[in-house]
Amino acid sequence: MVQPGPPGRTQGARGESRGRLGALRRGDGQVPVLDKLFPAPLASKVPEVIALFWVVKILTTAGGEATSDYLKTYGNFGAGSIEIVLLVVGLAWQLSTRRYQAFAYWFLAFAIATTGTGVADFMHLDVHIPYAGTTILWALVLAAVLWTWQRSEGTLSIHSITIQRREVFYWATVFATFALGTALGDLTASSFGLGYLASGLVFGVIILLPWLARVRFGLNSIAAFWMSYVVTRPLGASLRTGSASPSRSPGSGWETGRRRW
Repeated sequence: MVQPGPPGRTQGARGESRGRLGALRRGDGQVPVLDKLFPAPLASKVPEVIALFWVVKILTTAGGEATSDYLKTYGNFGAGSIEIVLLVVGLAWQLSTRRYQAFAYWFLAFAIATTGTGVADFMHLDVHIPYAGTTILWALVLAAVLWTWQRSEGTLSIHSITIQRREVFYWATVFATFALGTALGDLTASSFGLGYLASGLVFGVIILLPWLARVRFGLNSIAAFWMSYVVTRPLGASLRTGSASPSRSPGSGWETGRRRW
């Protein structure tokens, strides 16, 4: 009969294993490869969330939508190449900063808005996935990113973006929200037949619901933030497209002329 080992040794081994896991999870917060290229943050890398944040976010969204639409005039390869360059430059600039810098942060947000629009258009126009399908797909991608972030870091708070690993999770989430918002806005405007301007007005109301739920019912502040963040994309894009010429409205044939990669 095999005698069990001393309890203290077993408990010590478990404690040591948990300790190693905790050390790996905490570490210095750096990401392999990226830690060789970019410095570790010294302070928060995101702006304070005040009214001005939401205004600039919506304007950035509209600007990214307009830029992506304009780039299609350079053809498939040219437009796609420019968007990739914008994204790479934005990531390099933002990751090279050690604390929040407005120009670096918002340039990357603009680059993601531009590229996200192109990716969403590609999936619908070239892969021929219906808007409902792309909406569900990007919702699942967003959920997966948030789940992985929460499991790794134990928080989804943007106030905790003080280490490189959390910053990578943050920007991955931002990209997913842009793509989801693009698909969602097109779904309501085209598939549901609301049109872009009406969709913008609807999302203008929806974006306030998380705040009201926070004030009246105590909705978690992190959940309220990300719910509103997703809605800024279809809100900004819908208002921008809805205020454009009538030829850009659903059913006018403009959609079929959008860039194909």
